[in-house]
Amino acid sequence: MKELNTWQEEAKLIRKWCLVSTTAAGSGHPTSCLSAADITAVLFDKYFTYDISNPLNINNDRFVLSKGHAAPLLYTLFGMCNAYDLNELKTLRQLNSRFEGHPVPKYKFAEAATGSLGQGLSVGAGLALVAKREKLPYTTYVLCGDGELAEGQVWEAANFASYHRLNNLIVILDINRLAQSGETMFGHHMNEYEQRFRAFNFRVFTIDGHNYEQIVQALEQAHNHAGQQPVAIIAETIKGKGVSFVENKDGWHGKALKEEELKKALDELGNINDSIRFNLRKPTQTPAASSPINTAVRLEFDNSKTYATREIFGQALSQLTQNTPGIYVLDADVKNSTFTEDALKTTPERFVECFIAEQNMVSVGVGLSRIGKIPVMATFGAFFMRAADQIRMARVSEANIKFVGSHVGVSIGEDGPSQMALEDIAFFGALPDTVILQPCDAVSTVNLVSRMIEHSGIVYMRTLRPKTKLLYKPGEAFTIGGSTIVRQSPDDVLTVAATGITVFEALQAAELLKQENINIRIVDCYSIKPVDKQTLLNCLQATRLKCIITVEDHFEHGGMGDFIAAAIATEGDYVVKMAVTKISQSGKQDELLKDAGIDAAAIVARVKNIVQSNKPVSQLAKGNTL
Repeated sequence: MKELNTWQEEAKLIRKWCLVSTTAAGSGHPTSCLSAADITAVLFDKYFTYDISNPLNINNDRFVLSKGHAAPLLYTLFGMCNAYDLNELKTLRQLNSRFEGHPVPKYKFAEAATGSLGQGLSVGAGLALVAKREKLPYTTYVLCGDGELAEGQVWEAANFASYHRLNNLIVILDINRLAQSGETMFGHHMNEYEQRFRAFNFRVFTIDGHNYEQIVQALEQAHNHAGQQPVAIIAETIKGKGVSFVENKDGWHGKALKEEELKKALDELGNINDSIRFNLRKPTQTPAASSPINTAVRLEFDNSKTYATREIFGQALSQLTQNTPGIYVLDADVKNSTFTEDALKTTPERFVECFIAEQNMVSVGVGLSRIGKIPVMATFGAFFMRAADQIRMARVSEANIKFVGSHVGVSIGEDGPSQMALEDIAFFGALPDTVILQPCDAVSTVNLVSRMIEHSGIVYMRTLRPKTKLLYKPGEAFTIGGSTIVRQSPDDVLTVAATGITVFEALQAAELLKQENINIRIVDCYSIKPVDKQTLLNCLQATRLKCIITVEDHFEHGGMGDFIAAAIATEGDYVVKMAVTKISQSGKQDELLKDAGIDAAAIVARVKNIVQSNKPVSQLAKGNTL
C-alpha cells in the first residue's frame, strides 16, 4: 500500500504532539490519544473533506470527539491541517489558551463541548440527521472511547440513528481496554461490542486499529455500503500505543509524561518528519445561505374563552416553523400534550421524533445548533431534569436551543408530583446567560414564543396545562427582561409579583382585599430571567410599604423569588451573594478563583465595602430578603 509510509509518519507526528503538549501542561490524557492515532491519521489523510478556512461550511464533513479527554488528539489533527502552528499546542490547558483540557467552542473546530462522556454520538446523530433530511453531502464521524459505552445515552443515540436510517453516520470505537480506574466493562472481548451494535442494526466492521490495511478497508466499506444503516467501526487498539513503557499498562490514564519520560518516548518513536501535513479535500458544493428568521404569528382569540398556554405555544410554533426554515422541532413522545404535533402536521420534514430519550434529544439538538439550525424541544418540564447534564453541556457548547416545559407546578392537578416541574427554574436559572420565560395567557404566549425564537442562546419557557382567561389585548408588547403591571392604584400598600398561573391567583386576591379597602399592585413577571429590575424598584418606590411578595408555582429555593431578591438587593444590604457567574476555562486553581471573583481578594473587597457603608448591623439585617 503506497500510502502506508505516509500514514505511519503522520501517526508518529500525532503521537509526538499529544505527548509534547500534555507534558508542557503537566496534565492531560496522552495515552487515550495514542490509541487512536493510526485510524485518525488515515481518516484525515484519505477521507475527511473540510474547508479549514470555514469550519461552519454546511458541506464540511463533521468530526465529533466524543472521548473529549483526548482533546490533544483533536488539536493535533487540525494543527496538521495547517489551522495553526503546532508549537501553539504547548499552551494546552493554560489560561486563555484556545486549547482547553476538553474541547469547548473557543476552539472553533470542535463540533460540541465534550468531556462529559457518552454524549458525542447523539451530537453526531443530530449533525447526520440534518444532512439526511436536507440532502447535504457531508459524512459525520464520531470517535468514541470504550469506557463511555457503559453510558445509557450511547444506546439512546444508537437506537435513534438506526431508526432514522442515518447511513451517513460513521462511529469509530476506540476499544483500548483500559478506562480511568481499571479495565473497561468488556475489555478486548470484541464480540461483545459487535453484538450490541448489530442489535441496534448498525453495519459493523471489526478491525485491528493499528493495521492500516484493515483501517482503509473498513473506511472504504463504510463509505460505499448501499444500505440505510449507520456504521460502527470497532477498532481493537492499545492504550498508549507507540510508547512501550505505557502501552497497555494500567495507571497511566490522565497522567502526563515527565520531561525525562517524554525524551525516552520521543526516542522510541524515532525520526519524525515535523513538516508533514494533511492535504484536506475541500467540499465541492458552495455553502448555502443562512435562512432568515420570520417571527410573525397571527392568531385570534375569543375573550369569552379560556386557553392553555401549552396549546397556544403549539399553534404559534407551527406558524413559525412554516415561516422559518431553520427551525427543527424535537419531541420526546409527548407531542399531543405539548402540542408540538401542530408542527408535525405542517412541517413533518423538520419534526424529529426522539421518543422517550430526553438525554439523546438534548444532545441531538446541540448537533443541530452547531450548523445553524434552531432546535425547539418540548416535553414535560420535570423530564428535562433527566437531561440535566446534557443541558449543562449544551450551555458549555454555546448551543442555541429553545426548551419548552409543560406541566409545570402543582397546578397540573391529578397527575401528581412525579409529573410536576417544581425545580426547573432553579436548574435553568443556574446556567449563565440563559433566559426563562413564563407567559400566563394566550396573547403573551404568542408574543413570547416569537421573542424566544429571535433570541440567540438557551431559552427555557414554562407552559401551563390548565386553561386561563385572556389578560392582555392583541398588540401589547412583551420583551425578554420585561414585565407588566397588570393592576395598580395611587394608594397601593405593597406589590405582589407573580408569574404564570399565580398571576390570576394574585388578581383574585386583590379583588378580595379591595373589599377591605386594601389595594395591592400586581406585576406579571413573565420574564423570570432576566427579571425586570427597574419595574420592581419603581414599584417599591410607589407603594406605602417597601415590600414585594413573590408568588410562584415552583419550589422556594432557586425560583422567581430568588431572582427578584437578587435584583432589588443593593450594595451593602443584608442579601449579598458571591458566586460563579460565567462559564469558566482551563487554568491554574488560583487563576480561576480570581477570574470567577470568588478568591480571597474578592472576599476582602466585599467585606470592606459593607463595613465602610456605615450602616449599623440592625439596619443591614432589615435588608431585602424576601
